[in-house]
Amino acid sequence: MNAATNPALPAVSVIMPVLDEERHLRNAVRHILEQDYPGALEVVIALGPSRDRTDAIAADLVAEDPRVHTVPNPTGRTPAALNAAIKASRHPVVVRVDGHGMLSPDYIATAVRLLDETGAANVGGIMHAEGENDWEHAVAAAMTAKIGVGNAAFHTGGQAAPADTVYLGVFRREVLEQQGGYNVEFVRAQDWELNYRIREAGHLIWFSPELRVSYRPRPSVRTLAKQYKDYGRWRRVVTRYHHGSVNLRYLAAPAALLANAAGVVVGAALTPWALTVPAAYVVGIVAGSLPAGRGLPFGARLRIPLALATMHMCWGYGFLTSPRSLARKVIASRRPAVRAAATEPADV
Repeated sequence: MNAATNPALPAVSVIMPVLDEERHLRNAVRHILEQDYPGALEVVIALGPSRDRTDAIAADLVAEDPRVHTVPNPTGRTPAALNAAIKASRHPVVVRVDGHGMLSPDYIATAVRLLDETGAANVGGIMHAEGENDWEHAVAAAMTAKIGVGNAAFHTGGQAAPADTVYLGVFRREVLEQQGGYNVEFVRAQDWELNYRIREAGHLIWFSPELRVSYRPRPSVRTLAKQYKDYGRWRRVVTRYHHGSVNLRYLAAPAALLANAAGVVVGAALTPWALTVPAAYVVGIVAGSLPAGRGLPFGARLRIPLALATMHMCWGYGFLTSPRSLARKVIASRRPAVRAAATEPADV
């Protein structure tokens, strides 16, 4: 615990939704409590119905440090957890962190400075995937390669600039409260939806590569497949919610899935020449995995094509099979952006 805090700096609340995070929770909280930030700090952990030792670890963390608190999240859904943690927290700057995210040592200090310099309502940076074994190293490489995720700045980096959305985020509390927090119908993509409302209200979202959060990838093919199927499913919801948000990057994975499936079916039924389509895809991801795997162990390099194919095909499948009924339910819950009476941001 900091021996003394600087009252001239804004106090910070770190909110963390967790579910089945026994593997990473203690380390994630340690990265928060050891921040190089002399302002006051609290951590609010929203506990979902975990099936592992997450709750016990959280209880130990509360007993060990008075800055750590917990709040229940019986639904287990991320946006409900975030809203509960926001309500239970009290400081003017709100930092969102996941239970498997590790903040860089100067993350909070840099974010507070950027809020002041840019006047933004929310700032965020790079989702830096890091693995702990060959499979996770392969997924991390795939997630930071353009062949895996396109040109998304929060994955691959880029220049500091205004953005449509950012990874996780560091917010001004008054803006979060003004917008009523997260929309609980967005089980995924809740960050995008909230940032959309913030931008509609006339506020700035700012991306900076100075901000960096280490992220632990999913530990198996099955869990990675589910993650990316859900990503694709909810990205389709977003495109139906806001038609102007669709772009070619979002359509690449569904197009690859359809082309590969058609090539296999036509190749088996009519002509083997059609098999050149899925064969070309395999060659492409193998070739693309070579620069992505530079410097990694041989076992990790071998697994990168599988990670890429899992991400592409499952994202595409989720996008193509996303039900219209889900989008209709979410659209019915649409919240209008709320504009403040005064547009000048408060000092932080």
